[in-house]
Amino acid sequence: MAKEPILSAKDIEIQFSLRGKTLKAIRRCSLDLYQGETLAIVGESGSGKSVFTKSFLGMLDANGTITNGSILFEGKDIAKYRTEKEWMTIRGKKISMVMQDPMTSLNPLKKVGKQIQESIELNQGIKGAEAKKKAMEMLEKVGIPDAERRFNQYPHEFSGGMRQRVVIAIAVACHPQILICDEPTTALDVTIQAQILDLIRQLQRDLNMTVIYITHDLGVVANVADRVAVMYAGQIVEYGMVEEIFYDAWHPYTWALLSSLPQLGVKGEDLPTIDGTPPNLFYEVKGDAFAPRNKQALAIDFEEEPPFFALSETHKAKTWYLDPRAPKIEQPETIRKLRENMRMKG
Repeated sequence: MAKEPILSAKDIEIQFSLRGKTLKAIRRCSLDLYQGETLAIVGESGSGKSVFTKSFLGMLDANGTITNGSILFEGKDIAKYRTEKEWMTIRGKKISMVMQDPMTSLNPLKKVGKQIQESIELNQGIKGAEAKKKAMEMLEKVGIPDAERRFNQYPHEFSGGMRQRVVIAIAVACHPQILICDEPTTALDVTIQAQILDLIRQLQRDLNMTVIYITHDLGVVANVADRVAVMYAGQIVEYGMVEEIFYDAWHPYTWALLSSLPQLGVKGEDLPTIDGTPPNLFYEVKGDAFAPRNKQALAIDFEEEPPFFALSETHKAKTWYLDPRAPKIEQPETIRKLRENMRMKG
């Protein structure tokens, strides 16, 4: 892995003003991103995955503000950007995003080819026939045959999987360095899902991109990621190489996510669920945010926020379990099962 990150977010806080109240959606989040890697950010809905990554390309809602921290990219702190003009130097050109629902990403009244062409004209300064030619090349590159005919069709004339290919074509038309995929396969059936993941992998190789996947599907993570960051209540609580997270996780929230993997289920038995709900981020969180849902929480979990403890050079977890003074707590059966499965496959 490269020594120098291509993007480095440090201590990011993001707040939203809602009806006179302040919601702290992201609470001192830090993340380094390395050239050519695939990083998956996982966590339940509302954990802050999309909000955090939208701050990398100036796509926060109007009532959202970065109130602390820095995002270093190409020698600049883009967290300080405030105008659309500043963000336009990055968005689409250098960092691009694929949204989860292609129907809301595409304009239903505009021909599909025109929408790709517009992205090329806006970000590459190419116009007219040359931009159209590039748009048709992109349609072919994302696996849409008969590009000439398809160029002139409207989104409703495409299937869900084909629409997602068009959204990907728009996102990568300008060869960005970083592609953020926000639940890119949620609305698709399993066979189409696999095709879209393969397509993104192929484009990543061809265009030498770095990819961030935002997902709650750990099955997808196992197939695509080099590294994984686990988010809970607006914070990253554990990160490591994909094998470290799947076979040697240490944060109780990561354990809970892994325990609910369908692959580990026993026929006829209910899958484990995570009791309780995430904390209300309108209020200050005391201690470890996951403590109220953790049956094995320590007393200190309710009092003091844990720091990150290093398990290896690449693997850290934000849990008091790893403090040398903590009572010995065993990893759950799930993690041991995953490790055994891995050994058997190996």
